[in-house]
Amino acid sequence: MRLFGTAALADFLGDFVVYRNLEPVDPRLPRFAEVARALDLPPGPAPRKADLDYARVIAHILEAAQALVHPGVRLKRILYLGDTRLLDSTAFRNLKAVMEVPGWAFIASEDLKAPARLEREGDLFVANRWRAVEDVLAFLAAQDFPLDEATALIVDMDKTAIGARGRNDKAIDQARVAAIWKTVEGALGDAFQPEAFQEAYDTLNQPRYHPFTADNQDYLAYICLMVSAGLYDLRSLLDDVAAGRLTTFAQFIAQMDALLQGRPEDGVLEVHRQVWARVRQGDPTPFKAFRRNEYLETVARMGHIAEPTSAEDLLRREIVVTQEIREAAEECRASGALLFGLTDKPDEASMPTEHLAAQGFVPLHRVRTHAVGEDE
Repeated sequence: MRLFGTAALADFLGDFVVYRNLEPVDPRLPRFAEVARALDLPPGPAPRKADLDYARVIAHILEAAQALVHPGVRLKRILYLGDTRLLDSTAFRNLKAVMEVPGWAFIASEDLKAPARLEREGDLFVANRWRAVEDVLAFLAAQDFPLDEATALIVDMDKTAIGARGRNDKAIDQARVAAIWKTVEGALGDAFQPEAFQEAYDTLNQPRYHPFTADNQDYLAYICLMVSAGLYDLRSLLDDVAAGRLTTFAQFIAQMDALLQGRPEDGVLEVHRQVWARVRQGDPTPFKAFRRNEYLETVARMGHIAEPTSAEDLLRREIVVTQEIREAAEECRASGALLFGLTDKPDEASMPTEHLAAQGFVPLHRVRTHAVGEDE
């Protein structure tokens, strides 16, 4: 691995970016409410990445972006770069179906301990090296799949363009855990029990408990707060989940609401009221305090290490741009392709508040950090 200077995702994406709420950062693109009306979507929160309606929204926004960049040129092809086999491949195939265009996807998760592998599964390439994206671009060139003005390159941002899975994703996870810790400690004050919190988080942050936590970090953070506060014993919680007495987060927070009735005002009650109100509104990101701390913890881990240092040190301590994705994106842009970035990362963990923006904070895709890639 070696260092390739510094970069921001905006260097090649500009503001053609959407986070979880599907609100394009570029003000020239349609707002989600406008898109929802045009597509006659049901009322409620923005659809999630694996939903077919998510693909319909992205397709609508892509068409608007294409009209700005290449007026009169219809999108005929898509190339998708991501890091998770199930979620990203589902989003890609939904988008391809909605747009009724041919396309290819590249999904990588680095494993330097294993021999380099690039496998093709229909329209999907799966690799254990991020450098393999070069081979995919070469393959497409040989297949007469031009990356020109009629092509859209869709770049997943979180754990693909930054914090590459298998290489640098632990830095993103560390920022999230630090944010949960900071939020829970702030709510509990001197009553904070670090060991209880960490045990609860490490235990429940596993696939076997996803049916209960919905694999939602907001829900998980709230549950760990309540366990740390001594309101639900972890062993009893695990027993109740295993026995089917406790099956959903909605059931858990409803129990907490009943338990907290009449509790004196404190940080736990304040957090509960905020989260409970947003859960009832259908907000999939109800723990706003945690997510705002996640934004700060993430930014603090981007571009903060003074040079010179080793690439390995940067990968351990910083969230860095994935050089291979950067190069692929810049190659596609030079050929005329429309570039667009998307991620399911919550807006609250990705965009500064007005107060922070006034201090000079910027959205994550505009934060400059180091770029690291495999040495050729």
